[in-house]
Amino acid sequence: MTPAEEPLTHRPPAVSELVGALTPLLAAESRAEAAAAGVEPDDIEQAVWLRLLERLEAPDGPGVPDRPADWLRRAVRDEARRARRTAVRERPYDGEPPSEAGPEHAALVAERRRALRAAVRRSPGHCRRLLTAMLSPNDPTYREIAGELGISQGSLGPMRSRCLGCLRRMLAAEVAVPEHRGKVR
Repeated sequence: MTPAEEPLTHRPPAVSELVGALTPLLAAESRAEAAAAGVEPDDIEQAVWLRLLERLEAPDGPGVPDRPADWLRRAVRDEARRARRTAVRERPYDGEPPSEAGPEHAALVAERRRALRAAVRRSPGHCRRLLTAMLSPNDPTYREIAGELGISQGSLGPMRSRCLGCLRRMLAAEVAVPEHRGKVR
């Protein structure tokens, strides 16, 4: 059977049809991943379109993916991961280190604190009480926090871990990409 006689279901879709079919999915997937990656959705979309174009135009490349929607979702996740890694490694171009005494720094610190306090207020009851106690300006010890909450000191660590995980998930879309632990700028 020649390609002209091949049924339409076995032919790869034209590039314009493929782009038209994938555009809404790409926009939705990019919006979903962009906030956690700390980038604009348009940047992810552009990177994925470029990746698809390179795939289609490579002389010995794989061509149109077998399952374009699945390929697109994987490509969006890959680009979001790449953006997170890049954001952590990027440094300002200018030679001066950012001033920590300036009004911009103070405003950013205040905004982060507001976002954190708002997330703590939205957290479930036992987590709200624990996180509020941990954020106290009095800097209480584990023994003091356990006594205040009426729980054993031994269960405070696992409870704190669960509550911080909950808080981390709540803040993922609200706060910029976190730096690696122990990294000093």
